[in-house]
Amino acid sequence: MKNIRFNRIFTDPGLGLFQQDIRTYNAEDFKVWETLFKKQSKKLPTVAAQEYIDGFKSLRLSEEKIVNLKEVSYRLGMNTGWRVQVVPGRISDSLFFSLLQAKKFPVTSWLRRLDELDYPTAPDLFHDAFGHLPLLMNESFSQFLQGLATITERYRDNPLALELLERVYWYTVEFGLIREKNGLRVYGAGILSSSGEMYYSLSDEPKHCTYEVEAVLNTPFWKNKFQDRYFIVNSFDELRASLPLIEEKVDEILQKAE
Repeated sequence: MKNIRFNRIFTDPGLGLFQQDIRTYNAEDFKVWETLFKKQSKKLPTVAAQEYIDGFKSLRLSEEKIVNLKEVSYRLGMNTGWRVQVVPGRISDSLFFSLLQAKKFPVTSWLRRLDELDYPTAPDLFHDAFGHLPLLMNESFSQFLQGLATITERYRDNPLALELLERVYWYTVEFGLIREKNGLRVYGAGILSSSGEMYYSLSDEPKHCTYEVEAVLNTPFWKNKFQDRYFIVNSFDELRASLPLIEEKVDEILQKAE
């Protein structure tokens, strides 16, 4: 189970029969979940966006047991219509965004090892469940995510467009910041599930940039170290409202590249 992610990238859209099996988790898995949960959850009140915290509480995530994805999927469905799609490991970009378009968030079922708590080899159950799922309880954010997936599906055969849209996903869904009445807060899953980047992203060290679609589209990102800049939105309504401009600017860039 733990190494299946290294074997191949799953492209089969018929993943519906794949389910999380709590019985397969061993003592190390439970220790990993408990350790990460305690470490990250105690930081949330002063770091995380209020909408994330609200969703976190509604999903009833707990350090005492590894998240049950069937239960979480039910709570999401009752609130915003989203569901959890359990996946065995990495999936293709095409399958990933087609699932998002259908309001199904892919969540892998494996957990990192104790010796890779801070630097997992790939996104695992903790990253997916702790980092991503709470914000799917927010209507505006979940509509943005579905809308972005819909745009991405339109360009699925255009490598340049996919690269540009990956930047939008990266700087919002994974590494986004939001300005609240108490200051900057984190909503990106990549930050919320990382012990070091939580505080770093809000410090004076990286650049803090206003969320502007064209700037995001023209900004490459790092995968192997902390980001050197983060983009800030004022609300998730603003993020959702930017979808038409994202599509417009991608079209402009593609036309210039022809």
